[in-house]
Amino acid sequence: MTVYIDFEPVGRRGECPEGHSLLDCARQLGVDLVNLCGGVASCGRCVVQVLDGEVSEPAAGEGKFLSSKELAEGYRLACRTVPLGDCKVRVPPESLTAPQRTQIEGEETPVTPEPPVSTTLVTLQAPSLDDLRANAERLSEALAQQHGVIATQVDLTALRDLSPGLRGEGWQVGVAIRDEEIVALLPPEARSLGLAVDLGTTKIAAYLIDLETGQTLASQGRMNPQIAYGEDVIARRAFAWRVPAGAEKMQRLIVEALNEVAGAMCEEGGLDPGSIVEAVVVGNTAMHHLFLRLPVEQLARAPYVPAVASALDIKARDLGLRIAPGAYVHLLPNIAGYVGADHVAMLLATEVAQAEGVVLALDIGTNTEVCLANRGKLTSLSCASGPAFEGAHIKHGMRAANGAIEHIRIAGGQIEYQTIGGAPPAGLCGSGILDALAQLYQAGVVDRNGYMGEHPRVRDDTNPREFVLVDNDEGANEHPDITFTQKDVRELQLAKGAMRTGIDVLLEANGLTAGEIDRVIIAGAFGTYIDVASAMAIGMLPRLPLDRFRQVGNAAGMGAKLALISRSKRAEAQAIASRVGYIELATIPQFAKRFTQAMYLE
Repeated sequence: MTVYIDFEPVGRRGECPEGHSLLDCARQLGVDLVNLCGGVASCGRCVVQVLDGEVSEPAAGEGKFLSSKELAEGYRLACRTVPLGDCKVRVPPESLTAPQRTQIEGEETPVTPEPPVSTTLVTLQAPSLDDLRANAERLSEALAQQHGVIATQVDLTALRDLSPGLRGEGWQVGVAIRDEEIVALLPPEARSLGLAVDLGTTKIAAYLIDLETGQTLASQGRMNPQIAYGEDVIARRAFAWRVPAGAEKMQRLIVEALNEVAGAMCEEGGLDPGSIVEAVVVGNTAMHHLFLRLPVEQLARAPYVPAVASALDIKARDLGLRIAPGAYVHLLPNIAGYVGADHVAMLLATEVAQAEGVVLALDIGTNTEVCLANRGKLTSLSCASGPAFEGAHIKHGMRAANGAIEHIRIAGGQIEYQTIGGAPPAGLCGSGILDALAQLYQAGVVDRNGYMGEHPRVRDDTNPREFVLVDNDEGANEHPDITFTQKDVRELQLAKGAMRTGIDVLLEANGLTAGEIDRVIIAGAFGTYIDVASAMAIGMLPRLPLDRFRQVGNAAGMGAKLALISRSKRAEAQAIASRVGYIELATIPQFAKRFTQAMYLE
């Protein structure tokens, strides 16, 4: 006998043997649930919610991890729950391993396609000695007669392609039109494509979109190649304005990366980058300026004024992008300082501006942008959380790849951990780094000040002292010793202190306390992976009921996609930017003292 199990939102479903636990079913169907204890109900991490269908009664021990309210709402430990028939099960993001969180990364907001560029198929009569009209006029007249479309101008590059293109395609051609301007000529069978880009300090996320349907055809992520010239925007900004041709170098690196990723996505689908007729790029203010090769010196000095804050439309060829040369690149508006277009995109995608009550939204990255929506009033700021969450400056830190420890638990003096892909442990990715600090603090190994004390697993003969997470005797093979050092603790405290200071400043500016927050939205690649309980344990996030938190993935990328396919959403982004009140942390009285206090673990 078998039962049919549907795991959402990962979209894995199928038949499983009767009598097996939901954890066994998940394993069989390729759903990677966090289970540090191996399925013996001692870690409480494999939480799922049964939405439909009959399952076994709650087992002894489940109440240790789940409240009576959660149990009544269908939340269960997968390792202790047996389906008694066909079931539909929701898997919360925190119960998924990093690779599967990436698969569902970025909550899509449904929107009717309303692209700024429309493509129309036009058939022309070939010229003759009796019809000597110029090709451009011939095309404009055909558009008006056949489709009622008015095109008053033709992009110069499209004009250069017009005569050979018409003849080469037998006088039938796809015409891409933007605001009465013909921006590109496409083969009759070609799709009209768009490119959405989240230009992050550390990573670039790109999406290839069918403009007519709004469908995402491909997506890819790349490391931002500028990282070779500095892990943060401060170092890159200094390089751009102090080094001869530095600004040109910074801009060229971004453009080359975007050309590569656009080309790779098109190749994946057998498409032509020349069919990309519109692009939207979002990033923080510094990344925005470096991409456009705008001056950045003024961002280093009070009052930290950007060169431009309004939305921009720039020809792709002027930036060096190898898409349709007449295509435009639209950049959403900046707000101020280091709160830029990526923040606007995040607010657009998460619909924070329309939220009721009090909502805190964080886009966690090398720079973390935070917005507090207080019954319609929006206030934002940026805090330099640094690259520690990406594994940088951490002794055994690494990217989220196979072998990275992503979850840790200290139980009875023993270390339980789970690696990405189940591979031998090779280091710690961001979520594992956060878990490590939270577990060491809760176990009393690290005190409130961040000092690492005595413990059988603490090596005090090293400089700095370090806690051994994995040693030679624990089967790590070629990666024998994975440790968490006193210096690692300090790096995390700096990042935690920056974020918590930003949150507290926003609450104070709105006359609110943390307990009055109705919802917390966590965006960004790192925000997708973190264990919210660990973040609360060290005081990085306010202590609130877990059901008030929502992890939404790369919301900035989702916002860029919305602005790409919808004129209305593009206008909405402009309206959001005009509503946001900005706080510059550097102007806060006794900022240094507040930051130091926020570094305490509590």
